[in-house]
Amino acid sequence: MEDYLQDCRAALQESRPLHVVLGNEACDLDSMVSALALAFYLTKTAKAGEIFIPVLNINRSELPLRGDNVFFLQKAQIPESVLIFRDEIDLHTLHQAGQLTLTLVDHHILPKSDAALEEAVVEVLDHRPIEQKYCPPCHVSVELVGSCATLVAERILQGAPEALDRQTASLLHGTIILDCVNMDAKIGKATPKDSKYVEKLEALFPDLPERKDIFDSLQKAKFDVSGLTTEQMLRKDQKAIYRQGIKMAISAVYMDLEVFLQRLDLLEDISAFCHDHSCDALVAMTIFFTPNNEPVRQLAIFCPHSALRMTICGVLERSTSPPLKLTPIPSVSPDLQAYVQGNTQVSRKKLLPVLQEALSAYFDSAKIPSGQPEVVGLSREQADNELDRAGNSLISGLSQDEEEPPLPPTPMNSLVDECPLDQGLPKLSAEAVFEKCTQISLSQSTTACSSNN
Repeated sequence: MEDYLQDCRAALQESRPLHVVLGNEACDLDSMVSALALAFYLTKTAKAGEIFIPVLNINRSELPLRGDNVFFLQKAQIPESVLIFRDEIDLHTLHQAGQLTLTLVDHHILPKSDAALEEAVVEVLDHRPIEQKYCPPCHVSVELVGSCATLVAERILQGAPEALDRQTASLLHGTIILDCVNMDAKIGKATPKDSKYVEKLEALFPDLPERKDIFDSLQKAKFDVSGLTTEQMLRKDQKAIYRQGIKMAISAVYMDLEVFLQRLDLLEDISAFCHDHSCDALVAMTIFFTPNNEPVRQLAIFCPHSALRMTICGVLERSTSPPLKLTPIPSVSPDLQAYVQGNTQVSRKKLLPVLQEALSAYFDSAKIPSGQPEVVGLSREQADNELDRAGNSLISGLSQDEEEPPLPPTPMNSLVDECPLDQGLPKLSAEAVFEKCTQISLSQSTTACSSNN
């Protein structure tokens, strides 16, 4: 694959038509691997001289935020330097020159900024249902499975199994296992087709890693933030609430808060983060498991404006719906208040309405008129994953986890953002997986206590 990707980079330097295989804007592991594997297969089975270019739909600087992607690339011995990122290819200029053909993989909705590229799309391969028919020449292949990598594996094994090498097979195999939560029937993410193609890959390449080993290593890599800067940690999994010119950032950080607070130049880095992202306050929820597999959540509230900080902390401390059971811990600055959160079942998505209440309380105490706050995520994928029904009053049409009102008819033959097509299986974010693990851990603890009694 490395030689092939080097050829792709060389092709970018030539003035020639390009067929780009474009993953989604989240560039999660499924999107990245599906784009790489499908483009590799299409190139190997194409007529001589034709090359398909896989493009990761993020800027290169964003890759370190996706720890499982970085880990898997290293494990597969694919150098990051040979990959092609969205900021390294001008799709719009290629399209305007009549030199672009697009295949969309692991998504079927282009953002409004890419609306013009819809004309170049000739194929869609996705695992979420599309509720419309597309006019030729756009070929749509959609099936509701746990991982888009399953559909890529099916395409290869049915089309030209001899084109599949062990490296590509290992990428597809590990991705399906991660997406389908190690094929756990209790989780219910894996479909029969996912299981079928995991077994087929294992039969073809018996030396592939054990499922549990690859799942555990990828899951660990997803939570690993050891190589990230403070700014990257805070940006990795961030949301924000706005009200009347006040912006509060809420970041999930996957490490012990006490360790986080000991980072070199932490306060300077947090202040710079707030300045660069125009934040008046930052709430960091740290989440991790103890060696005994017990979940731990902690909170840190950073805000140089004392009245706003005291209001936020007061509302959090007094919260009864849900009760957070906060215990203050020593802080490194008067601008930062830290807590251990006794109620580990309260995730960030459940905390958002409480933070909304805190902003309301601040404006009420200051007698400042306030409007309805708005919650946004760093990307469409993040926004889709984590807000629950309690927080749905904060946003409009972003959460895919909960029931939504009936949607208007979708315009014919449109792949552009704002079309309500993406209603398939929800993605599993790192926080969502953590919450599920927390529920399992608490359930096991309850069962053990009942047995002892």
